Amino acid sequence: MQTVSAVSCSDWWHCVVVPNAESRDDVDDGEQIVLIQIDGPDQTGITARVLRTIATAAATIQDVEQIVIRGHISLNIVAAVPALTDLLSGLGTICRDRGLTVEYELIESAPTRKPTGTIVTVLGPQLDAPELAAVAETMTSSGMNIDRIERLSKYPAWSYQFTISGGDTAELRTALVGLRWYFPKVDVAIQPHGLPRRALRLMVLDVDRTLVQNEMIDEIADLADCGAAVAAITEQAMAGELDFESALRARVKLLAGQPESILDAAWQRLELTPGARTFIATLRHLGFKIAILSGGFTTITDRLSAELGLDYAFANTLEVVDGLLTGHVVGPIVDRERKAVLLREIARTEGVGTRQVVAVGDGANDIAMLEAAGLGIAFNAKSMVGDAADARLNLPYLDAVLFMLGVRREDIESEGSLTRQGPSTALR
Repeated sequence: MQTVSAVSCSDWWHCVVVPNAESRDDVDDGEQIVLIQIDGPDQTGITARVLRTIATAAATIQDVEQIVIRGHISLNIVAAVPALTDLLSGLGTICRDRGLTVEYELIESAPTRKPTGTIVTVLGPQLDAPELAAVAETMTSSGMNIDRIERLSKYPAWSYQFTISGGDTAELRTALVGLRWYFPKVDVAIQPHGLPRRALRLMVLDVDRTLVQNEMIDEIADLADCGAAVAAITEQAMAGELDFESALRARVKLLAGQPESILDAAWQRLELTPGARTFIATLRHLGFKIAILSGGFTTITDRLSAELGLDYAFANTLEVVDGLLTGHVVGPIVDRERKAVLLREIARTEGVGTRQVVAVGDGANDIAMLEAAGLGIAFNAKSMVGDAADARLNLPYLDAVLFMLGVRREDIESEGSLTRQGPSTALR
């Protein structure tokens, strides 16, 4: 790579080192393919001036990439140049005027095909050199080439997006999962790069301990003074130790005789997961349809759907007779398999394929749903749920899911309404 320094000089050729050339005439020898790299302090008009200089030199551009980070520009251009001397002279003028460094290299004429590749999103409360080095080394060991790295967020967590190519994705996935032994607070999501990721259109969410921090039936049971008994059954069901339907019916039976008003009191206790409103508002802004599938109860999910402006809500229906809970559930139970069926039905209704669906959940009841989606995310989940999902997220912020979709925090904040979603009086 030859360097054109930013020092002041009266003769352009004092600023260029030409390889294997004994005279200026050796620089121009018919059309040549040149990689030009321009670095330095960013200023308005640099890109336009460089491109105009290339056009004036009658060069044909084959590729362009540019990035600006912390006020520093890096502009890379591949061009077929008929008169390299003229081009270098023009670039030298820009170099002197703008305080830039310009480098060039003669390269092969065959263009490099950009592979579709893979996207790896890395998240954590803090991502510093040790964590990022371990991720990069793991990619290299798996035969991957890192094509690009982009920071997506610093708040409410740090996240970086790696665009990589080559190697074996399955091997990489196994290796990155192994990093959790050394960096337990680092989460990694691996997705194919290209149209499927850009075509995501439907978000399907579990409710208890995902969209909200509570477990609905536990709150109702606490109000009914049978909280300990119900909570014990809940934990066994969420861990997959009990059949969900049997566990649900056993818990609901303990609520028999309670007044229907107890459901209103439970609603008042509900607390959204941090970042939930920003998450929902951003998805809306992106054009997503949003569904909640819950093993809880319609008396809560219907209100949630109305409060947050969701498109679909499915849950279990508690039987009420003469204003009292009977201790029974009516209609089909929304269990593990039912959630997967509902996901597919909603996708068909919306005219999208399941690979365009993102599902987020935390319990054993969500496994089939996560597996049915194009991208299944285990949110602060038990290990068995994480093993079944495409990605794990162990941060307590629901809007961190957006980073796995490639959304930058700056993009969210630029739309002020997305981060100013104040809670209503009915839902914290």
